[in-house]
Amino acid sequence: MHKSFGEGAILSGVSLEVRKGELISVIGPSGCGKSTFLRCMNFLEIPDSGTVTAMGVTIERQGGPWRRADEHMAHKLRTHVGMVFQSFNLFPHLTVLDNVLLAPRVVKGEGGVEERDEAMALLEKVGLGKVAQRYPLSLSGGQQQRAAIARALAMRPEIMLYDEPTSALDPLVAEEVLGVMRTLDNEGMTQIVVTHDMRFAQVASDIIVYMDGGHIIEAGPPETLCVNPVDERTRRFLRTVL
Repeated sequence: MHKSFGEGAILSGVSLEVRKGELISVIGPSGCGKSTFLRCMNFLEIPDSGTVTAMGVTIERQGGPWRRADEHMAHKLRTHVGMVFQSFNLFPHLTVLDNVLLAPRVVKGEGGVEERDEAMALLEKVGLGKVAQRYPLSLSGGQQQRAAIARALAMRPEIMLYDEPTSALDPLVAEEVLGVMRTLDNEGMTQIVVTHDMRFAQVASDIIVYMDGGHIIEAGPPETLCVNPVDERTRRFLRTVL
């Protein structure tokens, strides 16, 4: 994967393989390309070149304009890949339940009793069954983020991407969100998380990926990367955050 903005290279040949059911945490200093890499995975950001393969869908970029056929393939890929952002991006004029129901209704034409029951089950799963009829602005930050996760899950993705899902939350509230992610991990959901929460990365990740300067510097299980990293850049970063 390669991506530049103007003269500056943000991603310089980044490659990552994720196995089904893994929880991958991507860490690194601000501005190292973590979030751009995540957004390129489902083409919210269009890479300059590179290939993404997920759930049998392959999209290859070799420069040139982004075509309608490319967008069609990106839409197909996004049906398998859910995404949760740092800012919750809930629609304030819709109830929590209607926020969860919106994407299946618009994208798949689903909006019957069965889908409503499924949406309620998702809200129960993330601990929000009792606030389904409330509006987002009446919820805490942690509740809004859990609602955003339920909304992404409503599309029945096989892969979930998270871009700093807890950075806007205080530690106690963040724990509510991280608990949902651990539950999904136990159920076999494939998850890729860009995070500054090193405690979560150490406890919950199968693999931690360290990025710096648009490159993946090294990757490994938490017990290896956090205890005995190979690269000096990784060691320097970990000394700062641990």
